Amino acid sequence: MSNLRKLGRRTDHRTAMLRNLVQSVLENGSIKTTVTRAKEAQRMTDKMITLAKKGDLHSRRQALAYLYNEETVEKLFSEYGPEYKDRNGGYTRVLKLGPRRGDASEMAILELV
Repeated sequence: MSNLRKLGRRTDHRTAMLRNLVQSVLENGSIKTTVTRAKEAQRMTDKMITLAKKGDLHSRRQALAYLYNEETVEKLFSEYGPEYKDRNGGYTRVLKLGPRRGDASEMAILELV
């Protein structure tokens, strides 16, 4: 995690924001956000799904330490882990939408494949 983008935030704000984005992707299946945030959340979402594929106790505790909601972790290990068992990475995709109306930031959808 040493090569993270800073996203113009302090460290505590940035980590909380990324944790919320990852949790929202795992709960809802997709989110709409800016491209740079989507790319960072994509990295961490893929890491969480990789932990779910392992499925052992240590991986579950690592996921619980990162995500806020225990129900999300349960969904991650019961649904997404077995679903992506045969897939070697690339669990999420970023679809670019174009500029946002208010400030022309590039928007994207981050979704599970």
